[in-house]
Amino acid sequence: MGLEHAVWVERPLVEQGESILAPLAWEELMCRQVGQGHAPVVHIWRHTDGIAIGLRDRRLTYATQAMEQFRQKGTSVCVRPSGGAAVPLHPGIVNLSIILPNPKRDISIHRDFRFMADWISRAVDPWNNQSYVGEIEGAFCPGDYDVSIAGRKFCGIAQRRQAKAYIITAFIIVEGSGDELSAGIRSFYDQAVGEQDKGYPVVQQGTMGSLAELAQVPDVASYTKQLQYILSQGQSIQKIDEQELFTKEEIQQMEAYLIERYDN
Repeated sequence: MGLEHAVWVERPLVEQGESILAPLAWEELMCRQVGQGHAPVVHIWRHTDGIAIGLRDRRLTYATQAMEQFRQKGTSVCVRPSGGAAVPLHPGIVNLSIILPNPKRDISIHRDFRFMADWISRAVDPWNNQSYVGEIEGAFCPGDYDVSIAGRKFCGIAQRRQAKAYIITAFIIVEGSGDELSAGIRSFYDQAVGEQDKGYPVVQQGTMGSLAELAQVPDVASYTKQLQYILSQGQSIQKIDEQELFTKEEIQQMEAYLIERYDN
């Protein structure tokens, strides 16, 4: 996978009032740096209350109105540049990204998604070793590499490519209620979808769960510690503060670019 000498960056919880796009803007900038020779990066971040919709979601007939309804209720909303459909942001959801170089433009999605799914699954093993990889029908942001326990999805994986580097990214529901999170995403589609819209996820109750519910994982800190332990076996991991790498102005400029390109 090429994660030898990887850099580990864990952002503090993104609070309401802070930019929901800041972590995604940081990853875009970091992806450029990795493409220019920076070491691979593992990035972890969380948000207090938000929803990140996909590019296809943004094209739904009433997406603009649905996004505004969420914002009026205090929920931050953004359009993310990676693939996939709408996902919630929540203090109990870990957003995990691996940023890797791709100088020869040779990407094996199945290999990389399988690595990510296996890593995420192995980190659950101290509490439950019955993780399954495969699409869960009725879950939000469905995909071939959904990770689940007992038929309930707790993780989804997507990707984002640049010219010389790329990002494999996942959401992992560690704490919280899977049904409540599903209800929030279903509410978005209920408001955003018009009669002519097709191909959007039909989100069903009973398809999502948190690792607290499914495997009795105690908290986010315990799970992320296990992720780090697995990655560090046989190698050293350098930890850095993300604020050391880019200025506030650089982040804001990238946020404006993401809005212009994906949210219009």
